[in-house]
Amino acid sequence: MIDTSAFQGKKAAYYTLGCKLNFSETSTFGKTLQEMGVATVSEGEQADICLINTCSVTEVADRKCRTAIRRMVRENPGSFVVVTGCYAQLESEKVAQIDGVDLVLGSNEKAHLIQYLSDAWTNRGGEGHLHRFHSVKTKEIRTFQPSCSRGNRTRYFLKVQDGCNYFCTYCTIPYARGFSRNPSISSLVEQAEHAAAEGGKEIVLTGVNIGDFGRSTGERFIDLVRALDGVQGISRFRISSLEPDLLDDALIGYCAHSRAFMPHFHIPLQSGSDHVLRLMHRRYDKELFAHKIKLIKALMPDAFIGVDVMVGCRGEHPEHFEECYDFLRSLDVTQLHVFPYSERPGTSALAIPYVVDEHEKRVRCNRLLELSTEKTHDFYSRYIGTEAEVLFERATRGRMMHGFTRNYIRVELSPAQAREEYDNQLLWVRLGDFNHDKTALRATLL
Repeated sequence: MIDTSAFQGKKAAYYTLGCKLNFSETSTFGKTLQEMGVATVSEGEQADICLINTCSVTEVADRKCRTAIRRMVRENPGSFVVVTGCYAQLESEKVAQIDGVDLVLGSNEKAHLIQYLSDAWTNRGGEGHLHRFHSVKTKEIRTFQPSCSRGNRTRYFLKVQDGCNYFCTYCTIPYARGFSRNPSISSLVEQAEHAAAEGGKEIVLTGVNIGDFGRSTGERFIDLVRALDGVQGISRFRISSLEPDLLDDALIGYCAHSRAFMPHFHIPLQSGSDHVLRLMHRRYDKELFAHKIKLIKALMPDAFIGVDVMVGCRGEHPEHFEECYDFLRSLDVTQLHVFPYSERPGTSALAIPYVVDEHEKRVRCNRLLELSTEKTHDFYSRYIGTEAEVLFERATRGRMMHGFTRNYIRVELSPAQAREEYDNQLLWVRLGDFNHDKTALRATLL
């Protein structure tokens, strides 16, 4: 039983590292605490409760997690500090030993975060920091924490799946998140309808490996897409990321003619070398990936396609990188999310010979980032002078009001045109030239 009276009038601070899935979960926790009478701190205020939702996709992410935890403790002396997420699952004992941390929750326990927090808060007394941690082994991670929230953003993020069964050689996420699992289509439709009732207009589907939807319920991802497409009030859905072997042709065909699913795809490639893909234990080859891109562009010529690429993994000889670079240059994709390989303890990639040094990783990353800039610039340039419908988002302090077209072109409104009431509104604009740093197109309201 949760004693909500103990939380009345308290203030909480939140910090999220990593993916959109983590953001969705954190914002859901925040919404629940708010319903219990806990306010979110304003700038300059000290929190009574600090919640840090961590990531562990790379060694850099681990380091950022430790830094964020220590900063939250330092800036909020005496606060009750809760750490959860992937790093908390993989390194529970290390996190618990960080001075000032009260409660560490792994991936299975995160679903019951509010209950754990209530119990620990009630029993804290005068003992000071508790250093309690709870986490189970990967095979015992079975809970699913529902999440459909927008936090302080405009778009909603709907968690449709968690965990992964793929065990790629470089990745610790299956160990941190557990095996693939999902709720029912009917429950997800209900959450989307609730978001629509709150005034939401766009929902991003999130998960660890969302194309694997159905492991728990026997349903199919395309059936989820069809069901969500019928939710009235939601004008736009976006699919955050889909493995190429799980992005079936029927789904691409459905999205091309759907009411609300946008011409926007994010597809992990990781490497454009078949040799390296085999070392990674990926479940596709270059030919399959190229087929998916060509089909999307044939059915949706305006589609924005983002691609994840890992650079400098073990076994990636110079000729393999050149093969990857040439392959990516040949594809009609819009943007590359480039990140260097990071050695993760316990992964089988550590047994692969040939290590790429850090300098060479940076060189390769920079080459692909330059290619990405070129491709994104060319894509945006095609639409200068055209008209588009944009969902505008609340401007952060000191920044231009911005929004996105159906095919995910970022646009900006000048301060003279921007209005607070435009937040979460679909408005037609004429797309102008690039802004000063080439990250968006300037827009004029029609």
